[in-house]
Amino acid sequence: MHSALHQLIRDAFADSATDVFLVEDEPPRIRREGDVVVLHPGQIPREAMEEFWKSCRIDPAAHLEADISWQVPEGGRVRVNLYHTLGRLAAVLRPIRNTIPPLAELGLPGSLLESWMQRRYGLILITGPTGSGKSTTVASCLDWINRNLSRHIVTLEDPIEFLFTNDRSLFSQREMRQDSTNFATGLRSALRQSPDVLFLGEIRDSETALTALQAAETGHLVISTLHSSSVVDTLDRFTHLLGTESTGALSLLASQLVGVLSQQLLPRLGGGLFPALEYMQNEAATRRWIQENRITELQDHLLKSNESTNCSLLEYLVASVQQGYLDPDIARASCARPQDFDRAMRGISG
Repeated sequence: MHSALHQLIRDAFADSATDVFLVEDEPPRIRREGDVVVLHPGQIPREAMEEFWKSCRIDPAAHLEADISWQVPEGGRVRVNLYHTLGRLAAVLRPIRNTIPPLAELGLPGSLLESWMQRRYGLILITGPTGSGKSTTVASCLDWINRNLSRHIVTLEDPIEFLFTNDRSLFSQREMRQDSTNFATGLRSALRQSPDVLFLGEIRDSETALTALQAAETGHLVISTLHSSSVVDTLDRFTHLLGTESTGALSLLASQLVGVLSQQLLPRLGGGLFPALEYMQNEAATRRWIQENRITELQDHLLKSNESTNCSLLEYLVASVQQGYLDPDIARASCARPQDFDRAMRGISG
C-alpha cells in the first residue's frame, strides 16, 4: 500500500493537481482548477497513513501536526502539512515547483510589473485571498529579475513554494522555522546579508510592516504579500498595521510604496482559471492621500484613471466579459457592488 500511495501522489501531480488531500478512511482527493474532487474511490487505511507520516520522519503518536518538505520517491519535492482530524491521520501535499511561468503567460500586466522590478528600492505589495495565485505572481516577478538583472535576492518564506536556479542573480531562499525563527527576525537578519531584493512571504504584524518599510527606505526593493481583496483594502490594512496615529509611518508608506497589485482567480469561460486584477502605481496624488490617510479617495482615483499604470477591478471585470474571458454572472458576483457592474456594462459611468 505504501508504494501504491507514492504512485498515487506521483500520478496526481502529473495530472495537473495543485493539491493532494489524504485522510484516513477517506478516498484520496485532489484540487484541480480550484475544485476538490475524488481521485480514487478506495479508502486509505490507517496503516498506510501511519507509514506515510513516518516516511516524512514524523511520529503520529508524538505529534498532532507538522509542516515539512518531502521528496516523493522517484518524484519531485512537495510541501506536506500533516494533521489530525477527529482522531484520524491526514495530510495535504502541494508541489514545490521549479518551473516558473513568465508574466505574459499568467495574463499579468508584464511591462508594468517589469518596470516595478527594475526599481532599486521601494515596497511592492501583491495581494489577494488564499489560493488567488499570489505566490506564482511573485515567483514570476523574481524569475524576471533573475533572468534580466544582477541582484542578490533574499527570500523569507513560509513555506517555500518555488525553487529558483541562479541565473544572472543570486538567490538565498530561507524558510521559516528551518532557516529563521519568524519574518520579523529573519528580515532584520537579511538586512545584514547585502541584499538588493527582499521577498517576504507575508506581512502579518506591525513589526514586520515597519521593518519592511525601513528596509525599502535604506535602499532595498521589498516585495511582499497581504491577504486583502483590493488596492484600497490593502492600503487600509497596511495603515492599520502601522497604526494610524503614527504619521511618520504613514509618510514612510507614502514615500516608499511603489505599487499594489491585487488579484483573484475566477473560472474562465471554456475552462481553466482567469486572473481578475486591480492595480495602482503610487505617484504624486496618491502619495499625498496615503500620507494624509485619505484611503477612500484612492478608489475614485482608480475608477477615473485612464493611465496604463492604474486599473480598477470593476474596469478589469467589464473588459474581461466584453472580451469573452468571463461569464457575466461570475464577474458580477466578484464585484463589491454588483449594481456598479450592471451600470458599467450598460455604459453608464459615474
